[in-house]
Amino acid sequence: MWDYTDKVKELYKNPKNVGKIDNADVVAEVGSIACGDALKLYLKVDDKNVITDAKFETFGCGSAIASSSALTEMIKGKTIEDAEKITNRDIADYLGGLPEEKMHCSVMGREALEKAIAEFRGEVEIQGYNDHDGEIICKCFGVEDTLIRKTIRENSLKTVEDVTNYTKAGGACGSCIHKIEDILNEELHFAEIMKAPAKPAEKRELTNIRRMQLVEETIATIVRPELQKDGGDIELLDIDGKKVMVALRGSCSHCVLSEVTLKNLVQERLREFVEDDITVIEGK
Repeated sequence: MWDYTDKVKELYKNPKNVGKIDNADVVAEVGSIACGDALKLYLKVDDKNVITDAKFETFGCGSAIASSSALTEMIKGKTIEDAEKITNRDIADYLGGLPEEKMHCSVMGREALEKAIAEFRGEVEIQGYNDHDGEIICKCFGVEDTLIRKTIRENSLKTVEDVTNYTKAGGACGSCIHKIEDILNEELHFAEIMKAPAKPAEKRELTNIRRMQLVEETIATIVRPELQKDGGDIELLDIDGKKVMVALRGSCSHCVLSEVTLKNLVQERLREFVEDDITVIEGK
């Protein structure tokens, strides 16, 4: 028997903000009744981008109802920009915690909020909210690889059991377990690369030709493969001395973390394998 907090029990028995907003500025829906959980989120936003009202309709367990109710309480009165910072962990913390087996309910809430914000900004297709964006890994619950990867990263998941608890993927027939393991191993490997301190590049004087060769090789053999794991890519536009101009392509071109990718991945790898004072700038 799962141990629920008093807050979860309270919002399950007496949920707040249940229902629809007839003149909502945004309506976002995630999940599927056929897969066991579904959430429809309604937002009313004023001309200052403040969420003045939020309601929900949920099909799911008590944790799903409590998580949805918590989400609406957390975002009312916040600007879109501040609401965007809310994570599924924040939702769980607001509830005083959720059993690990029910963390997928908080993830569904975060997913609905993210989709609602993308719809409000007119970025639904850019952010990848269409019916055929990612590869469906878990057919039983309709979970795509994009959600699995994102949830692994945001929650520092380490095991397949963690992935199942947070996304439901692999929780039914189990035929997708091997695919989840592959994704998990890729993400853990990427996380190790990203957090490992870059080795200081050896001070050396390079000719312009040699510098260009090393930049091209590093981008082609080290940077590009990492980006392609998430559907991204990179194009080398120009090299002016120690200034390297690149453009992120694919899913990376519209990612909110593109600046972080440019500095923490692209620039750091070039400084590691080419010269330690190279500067990466973004082009189009």
